[in-house]
Amino acid sequence: MQTEVIIIGAGPAGLTAAYLLSKEQIPVTVLESDPDYVGGIAKTVNYKGYGFDIGGHRFFSKAEEIEALWSDILPNDMLERPRSSRIFYRQRFFAYPLKPIEALRKLGWIESCLCVLSFAKARLFPIKNPASFSDWVINHFGKRLFRIFFKTYTEKVWGMRCEEISADWAAQRIKGLSLSSAILNAFIPSKCFKRNHKQRIKTLIDTFRYPRKGPGMLWEACAEKIKSSGGKVCLDSYVYKCEYLSAEKKWHLYYRDSHGNMQQIMATHVISSAPLRDVVIDYLTPSVSSQVLAAAKQLQYRDFLIVVLILKDKNQFSDNWIYVHEATVDVARIQNFRSWSPDMVPEEGMCSYGMEYFCFKGDKIWNATDAELLQKARNEIVKLGLAAEDDIVDGCVVRQPKAYPVYDNDYQKHVNTIRQELSLKFPSLYLVGRNGMHKYNNQDHAMMTAMLTVKNIMSGKPDYDIWRVNQDAEYIESGTAGEKSWAGGLRDVPRRV
Repeated sequence: MQTEVIIIGAGPAGLTAAYLLSKEQIPVTVLESDPDYVGGIAKTVNYKGYGFDIGGHRFFSKAEEIEALWSDILPNDMLERPRSSRIFYRQRFFAYPLKPIEALRKLGWIESCLCVLSFAKARLFPIKNPASFSDWVINHFGKRLFRIFFKTYTEKVWGMRCEEISADWAAQRIKGLSLSSAILNAFIPSKCFKRNHKQRIKTLIDTFRYPRKGPGMLWEACAEKIKSSGGKVCLDSYVYKCEYLSAEKKWHLYYRDSHGNMQQIMATHVISSAPLRDVVIDYLTPSVSSQVLAAAKQLQYRDFLIVVLILKDKNQFSDNWIYVHEATVDVARIQNFRSWSPDMVPEEGMCSYGMEYFCFKGDKIWNATDAELLQKARNEIVKLGLAAEDDIVDGCVVRQPKAYPVYDNDYQKHVNTIRQELSLKFPSLYLVGRNGMHKYNNQDHAMMTAMLTVKNIMSGKPDYDIWRVNQDAEYIESGTAGEKSWAGGLRDVPRRV
């Protein structure tokens, strides 16, 4: 049977699959609902010549296949950029990951003494059987350092109180960081410690690759290569029905094209990076069981929006981004796009900052008008002391729904329920990428799920279990680029207590 593939979604996973299939001369059509951009959350939006990255994407992977693919798609426009990100608290910058001795020094002697006393109390009288994120961090750092460097940012990003997040996530995420060991290292020569000391933190990467005009530049080049190989990439194409004819082993997909016309297309295989909840509830025919529908309705997402401010460059910070640990503002992270690439800012003497807000669709921040959000971002960056009101000259707002799948207590059970029925009822439907699998993947892991899916389609057998593709036990930006073929395991994200 001739293989024909329809791909839903032109994000990193969908375009990777389409690129590899088109190189094999397999007919492929990509349907993307965004009217203007490919790349999904890795797109680069352009506003009056200023480019900006929606979520901040460092091009670094331990998978050699991914590093090679980036070079193949964009061989001449990948910059080597310095990695820099810090914590911003009380008008001061702190290293990220946190360096306890530096943190204590910058907090001042009075606050530092209170932090050390709080830490000593936590060590002498620890919380027994810590269940929550707050319990675990307080036991390891004391209550004052928890409030300063952990509580505010974590709650902004995930929309949950730290008391509601499982201690398991803290134990996974805050590896190798210990106040007591940092103090000992500061005052006792390192030769007194064994070389393989368990609490030594693995060195983070110093540089990463980045497309000259943002991540969207790479994915736009990928889309053009797909077209030149005979594939199709259709923007402003909204899928509303995926009908599987089991007797024919064929798919009929129905979508609305850029002109508002209803279209039908047929294929032998469907690869979907669309949100898993939407696929199950809205797209599939024949419909799934009531049990699977109920499971899909329980899947939740954290939404996101970015307010980009264009302003006169006063060189306030040179980091790729900073984490804002101030409870008096809602902004969680601020990107500096000139630090990602100078080509993102077209005018000399200017810069552009991305004010990132994490929210839920329908809440106060999400429902605010663009004018209200621009004013809010202006007020907050001035309040933080990172810009003067007169320096801000323009700005725009971009909303990104379903940016992060939420891991609650039962999400894995719901995903397994969905997977089990879909694999039986729709054997040629392949779920890939972050939203397609409801897994908090990075860009390179999303691409790897697509690469292995293509291998399975080509061989006609499920040789690779793509559900094992995810972050390994180490932090994603530690180690050496291309040092592994691919990584397995679940990425650490918050779970509820």
